Parts: sequence; structure tokens; C-alpha cells
Amino acid sequence: MQTPLDQAHALMTADETQNLRFYERLADAELFLMLEEEAREDRARPLIFDTSDGAFAMVFDREDRLAEFVDSPTPFVAMSGRRIAKMLAGENIGMGLNLGVAPSSMLMPPANVDWLNEVLGAKSSVTEAVPEQLHPPKGLPESLISALDIKLANMSGVVTAAYLVGVTYTGGQSGHMLAMIDVPHPAQAGVAEAISEALAFSGIEAGQLDVTFLAVDSAHIEGFANVGLKFDVPDLVLPAPLQPLAPGMDPQNPPKLR
Repeated sequence: MQTPLDQAHALMTADETQNLRFYERLADAELFLMLEEEAREDRARPLIFDTSDGAFAMVFDREDRLAEFVDSPTPFVAMSGRRIAKMLAGENIGMGLNLGVAPSSMLMPPANVDWLNEVLGAKSSVTEAVPEQLHPPKGLPESLISALDIKLANMSGVVTAAYLVGVTYTGGQSGHMLAMIDVPHPAQAGVAEAISEALAFSGIEAGQLDVTFLAVDSAHIEGFANVGLKFDVPDLVLPAPLQPLAPGMDPQNPPKLR
């Protein structure tokens, strides 16, 4: 069965304009990184393969794919693609993804790893300025709308809702703004970083979209809601706590009659 990375790789192979979407999926994915030895005290040393194309660390998007690649027990650690990129960046080490065991098999050169880490480290500009005029958003690529929708859909419990609007500031400068509602202050930096990633992987400049956070009782929300494109964020659904049942009270497990 194909994984999301297999699917994203296939799209990239068929259409070069999809390469940013592939790298976004790679950054978000949990990957299994082969190690020289068992990880100790939160420190992990990647197992490096020297090839004619350079040095590469081996990663796999499924544990069974890693097992298929090696023929003996091998230490590994699971972490996100963004953490692996940060670990390898600047070390002149590339990333070997699913080599020989999946449709997404590829060698990612060190320059691409450095680039990915740089993109992931981009910072978003958060503004508290109130625009002079709000109007419906115009001219933004569909890839950005889709990327924002995916990012915000994964923010259940952090963001209540979000509105994308066109803005005009004092002096006539215009642009776009994303207003996110009811985000706890400690979470705002992480949310802004996620939005910055969505911008970077959509192929547009981060400066083309301002980010603002509004309290749920802010008087400005109505203006954004009237003209903006709303992103609905699913409610966070927590599993119901298990309740102990007296013997014979579980309808799925009736008592046995002797």
C-alpha cells in the first residue's frame, strides 16, 4: 500500500511544480533514521553511507521498509523529517529516502537538505496593526489556500477559526492578512511558524501575508468574518474516559449462564 510520501513523490515525478508539496510532506512525516548505535540521552548519531554521490543518512517512512533494507537488527530512531533535516543541515550529508524498497526511493543531496532546513526555519511576521480597510482576498494561488487549509485543520484545540482577508493599510499599502481566533499566547509562535511553512511551500514570499491573533471577544472579528475566507478548524475530540463496569453490565460481554 502506498504511503502519503509515495503519493507525493509520484506527483512530483509527474509534475515538477509539485516538488514543494513533496518536501512539505517529507518535513511533516515521521521517519525512521538508521543509527550507528542505540540513541542515548536524547542524542542520536546517524549511520552514514559514503557513496560516489556523497555521504547520506538513510531514512524510511515505515519501519518494515527499514527492515527490508537491512538484513540484520539495526538501531534506529523515529523523528519528524524537519528534525532530521535540522540534524543533517550544514554537515554536507544528504538523505536517502526509502532506497530500493518503495516507489518514493530517492537520494536527496546535501544542498537540498540545507535548503529544506532553511525553509523550515523561516520566521513569519506577526502584526498587531489594525488595517484601515478589509476586503475579500484576491489573487492568491490555490496552492496557498490548500496549504493553509491543511495546516489549520491540524490545529484542533489551538485555533478556534481563521479568516483570510485582503487589507489596505494607512498610506495605501495593500496585502493580505490571516486572522486567527482565540490562540493561547504560548502557542502563537508555533502557529505563526506553521503558517510560515505553508507560505514557503506554496512558492510565494512570506512577506505577502501578515498574521494577526485576535481574542474570541474582539470587536474586530466581525469585520474579518464579513469579507474574509473562513477556515473552519475541527473541534478537538478527546477519547471518552473508560468507565469500570460491574460484572455482567457490559452489553458487549454478557454474563455466562452456567
